[in-house]
Amino acid sequence: MPPCAQPDAAGFFGRFGGSFISETLAGAVNELHRAYLRYRDDADFVAEFRDELADYVGRPSPVYHARRLSDETGGAQIFLKREDLNHTGAHKINNVIGQAMLARRMGKRRIIAETGAGQHGVATATICARYGLECVIYMGSEDIRRQHPNVQRMQLLGATVVPVESGSRTLKDAMNEAMRDWVAHVDNTFYLIGTVAGMHPYPMMVRDFQTVIGKECLEQMPALFRRRQMLKQHPDAIVACVGGGSNAIGIFHPYIGHEGVRLIGVEAAGFGLDSGKHAASIQRGSAGVLHGNRTLILQDDNGQVLETHSISAGLDYPGVGPEHAWLHEIGRAEYVGVTDAEAVDAFHRLSRVEGIIPALEASHAVAHAIKLAREMSREQAILVNLSGRGDKDMDTVLAHDCSRAGGVA
Repeated sequence: MPPCAQPDAAGFFGRFGGSFISETLAGAVNELHRAYLRYRDDADFVAEFRDELADYVGRPSPVYHARRLSDETGGAQIFLKREDLNHTGAHKINNVIGQAMLARRMGKRRIIAETGAGQHGVATATICARYGLECVIYMGSEDIRRQHPNVQRMQLLGATVVPVESGSRTLKDAMNEAMRDWVAHVDNTFYLIGTVAGMHPYPMMVRDFQTVIGKECLEQMPALFRRRQMLKQHPDAIVACVGGGSNAIGIFHPYIGHEGVRLIGVEAAGFGLDSGKHAASIQRGSAGVLHGNRTLILQDDNGQVLETHSISAGLDYPGVGPEHAWLHEIGRAEYVGVTDAEAVDAFHRLSRVEGIIPALEASHAVAHAIKLAREMSREQAILVNLSGRGDKDMDTVLAHDCSRAGGVA
């Protein structure tokens, strides 16, 4: 089966994916799967989704030529897909709208979700407010501390934010607690997962909703190149950050069949890929089962999931979506690491050179694009998925800068 036609009927991307769940969840997952297959090609559903993206989110998001950054970097021209300009400030709203529409058609009035950086939580709280749905968000207490502005936004929108104190108190643990909630309330509750992880059909469903990003780029990039008299149809490389991987798969997937386009996912290298303090599941992980799917995860020799580290809460996850694991295995996509320090430097650079404050997650992609551009010619082009805006990260960056300078935040 070609990569762009994955997954198979059982939800596998090659040897990754599937649905490894308890019997208590099987009924709810099967119900969700049937509903998604019913509505994903339904004309009314598709039309409503398209209208919501246009009128509520503000799509299509523009592609911006970062001229000053390109000139100062030297080499390839850098373009930014501006998902930070969406309503709620990130790509997360694309998927949330689709799943919330599905929940309403299934008669589920209570929505639960997990969040790390808080952007998925904010998007979920936003759409629940719009549709009049009950909203409960699970969030690790460590992430609550470093992403407090987003916690305030969720609460303002009417969501109940539940702190999670177990484990590393980050995204993995929030996802664990959300799944426990779902088991206890399967009759009236819809679990709105924010990334391309989890059991089938979530990796497929979330990807499908997020491919609006890449589909827009397929139309936008040729027009931009014509205006700039660049003799090409597609970018030479597409770069996106990867935690669970929804923003990356959203821009990668429509380009999988365009073999001349390099697809590059950027993982959180934390303090370094060999430091033991990172979240690079693809580059340093091994095959295992996490949150209902087989994928690449960070684990010890006994199969125990390891704690991760990233300055970016949204990338601080010990696994990755199974489609990314598959794309890595077959060699269609490349995966690299960017450290905390490199991401913060890119955060500052894009802010000062282009007047755009990126999320720390997206800053990882910007950092690698800068390195990559220097190895390429001026006639080549790199498209970066700028997956979110960085106002939520100001306190984290300030603390990092003070620590690096030897001061006190």
